[in-house]
Amino acid sequence: MTTIKLHNSKTRKKEVFEPIDANNVRMYVCGPTVYDRAHIGNARPVVVFDVLNRLLRHVYGEDHVTYVRNFTDVDDKINARAAESGRSIAEITGETTQWFLDDMAALGAREPDHMPRATQYIPQMVEMIEGLIADGYAYAKDGHVLFRVRAYKHYGALSGRSVDDMIAGARVEVAPYKEDPMDFVLWKPSSDDLPGWDSPWGRGRPGWHIECSAMAKDLLGETFDIHGGGNDLQFPHHENEIAQSCCASGHAEDGGGFANYWLHNEMLQVEGKKMSKSLGNFFTVRDLLDQGFPGEVIRFVFLSTHYGKPMDWTAKKAAEAEATLRKWRTLTDGIEPSSTPPKPVVDALADDLNTSFALMILHAIASRTPLQMLDIEGPSFYSLEDFLAGAKLVGLLTDELGEWAKGVDLSAYEILLADTRAKAMETKDFSDVDRIKTALIEAGVEVRMSKAGVELLAAFGFDVTKLEGLL
Repeated sequence: MTTIKLHNSKTRKKEVFEPIDANNVRMYVCGPTVYDRAHIGNARPVVVFDVLNRLLRHVYGEDHVTYVRNFTDVDDKINARAAESGRSIAEITGETTQWFLDDMAALGAREPDHMPRATQYIPQMVEMIEGLIADGYAYAKDGHVLFRVRAYKHYGALSGRSVDDMIAGARVEVAPYKEDPMDFVLWKPSSDDLPGWDSPWGRGRPGWHIECSAMAKDLLGETFDIHGGGNDLQFPHHENEIAQSCCASGHAEDGGGFANYWLHNEMLQVEGKKMSKSLGNFFTVRDLLDQGFPGEVIRFVFLSTHYGKPMDWTAKKAAEAEATLRKWRTLTDGIEPSSTPPKPVVDALADDLNTSFALMILHAIASRTPLQMLDIEGPSFYSLEDFLAGAKLVGLLTDELGEWAKGVDLSAYEILLADTRAKAMETKDFSDVDRIKTALIEAGVEVRMSKAGVELLAAFGFDVTKLEGLL
């Protein structure tokens, strides 16, 4: 069996992955708060953990993985959106949840086994909070329930900071109902115009952190294998999840239980800058799709950078990805994938999800470059059937994502340019070659000419109508 190694954020080192139960590998990933469209930074963890989900199913079996990703559908941002729009909360969350699912499907992400909504698990949250109060880890005051951070001595182990350092470096809410500035809310009161549920502490709603703890416990058990998300969630969200979950399960002293492996992806930039609305470089996934970027191209760009490094979205990368994918789809047209992807591709993914190296290997296989050039032992070459299986393992070249690349046949234009160039070599008049080449480039075609011949690749923004009358 393939050995998987993952960088565990909690131990800060790469570790061999050993599941609690190889017949039921369990993973929880924090999902979106559904009040608006998902931006491309929100999409990165979805793609990252989709690849991990695919790898785990390849190694342990399709039916031996349980993947949970939640929806936060009770939140102050949702309440604010409802107040400013005049629409109901149910209408907003229903619409934006479907937006998210549609946009992530466009990127080739499989739906998890479970997609719980926070509002479906209020009784489990109330029960967990009651237990924390009974054991002295939480307290109720003025309709609020708060977690006593200093009662959990391992607090800060994930983010590597002490409680006092966190207070000094963070904006913490000082409120009269808090015993300590670092204590965080498990339950808070709701006014009549806000969503609320009856509880022992009055009508109210849960805090954000308790939601994931309760849903993960209900669907995966008190202890499971992998918990993931963006590194912006490491503190305070994941730190708080660990504290309340370990205390609720009797692991306050040893700090064990809950998730054994923590994975965090780095953030995303746009053209080398932090994404922000003020800079005009803030894009939702739907923005890019509507601009004509195929979902498969977006996915390819994401996978080109290791999840643990900052990723830079650029138009140049997207154009290169589109050209590559068109070539790969042409190569594999009419081919069925083999039952087993190339071992080097699997090994790259098993080495802490090294998707960038996996793509390099796929490039080498497609171009018939000996894999020894990448210091890979074993066979020098793999078949196109194997290549296709490897691409599908990372979620590329799937049937679902292929509509955008259909119907692009540039062979007639390649013959035209090659014949025109051959004549020009004799007459020394290259004006027709330049004219044809210019028309192709303006139509969004990448023109490659060498001694071996002419190769044309439809790049991003390819418009076949601009080639009318060229033949």
